[in-house]
Parts: sequence; structure tokens; C-alpha cells
Amino acid sequence: MDELLDRSTAQQYASWFRALADPTRVQIVEYLARYARPMSVGEVVAAIGLAQSTVSQHLKILTEVRFVLVEAVGTARHYRINDACVGCFPSAADVVMGRPAPHPNGAC
Repeated sequence: MDELLDRSTAQQYASWFRALADPTRVQIVEYLARYARPMSVGEVVAAIGLAQSTVSQHLKILTEVRFVLVEAVGTARHYRINDACVGCFPSAADVVMGRPAPHPNGAC
């Protein structure tokens, strides 16, 4: 019998699935990935059409799992997609569906 997915990897994958369990967060990830450049909260708010506080809360959740990276630009904060983690996500979905687990490379 094959070995069970190790607990730390399972926890990481679960955190990714939880982070993407909200349609607004899926939209934010897709938007940032599509434009592939750092954006202010205001730009994301304009695209998503929700209140700034709501978008900021969603961005906070996405940065906690590292799908989105944040950088200070003067007094503002800009958000960009983390290509490394988003690139790992399809493998996580494969693992959950019973396909072989990739070895984590620490980038995510």
C-alpha cells in the first residue's frame, strides 16, 4: 500500500483549498494572475466591485497562504500573484484526486 500524504503537506493543501473556497477570492486570484503585475487595493476594488474593506480582508487571507504577495510602495501596499504557489496548486488538486504527490520544493 502506498504511503499516506504527509500531514504537513496535507495541511498546506487544505489551507489553499480553504483560501479558494470563496468566489471573491477566486476572482481576485484570477484577476491578479491574468494581469501579472503588482496592483493597489483600489485597482482590485475597481475590478471586483466590492467595498475596500471586504477586498482587503480577502487579500489578507490570500497573502496568509501565499497565493498573493504584498509589497510596500511608499505608504501604499501593492499585491501581486505568487506564481510559485499558484503553479503548485494543480498538483495539490491532483494529489487529492489520488494521483502521485509531487515533492514540495519549499517555494510555496
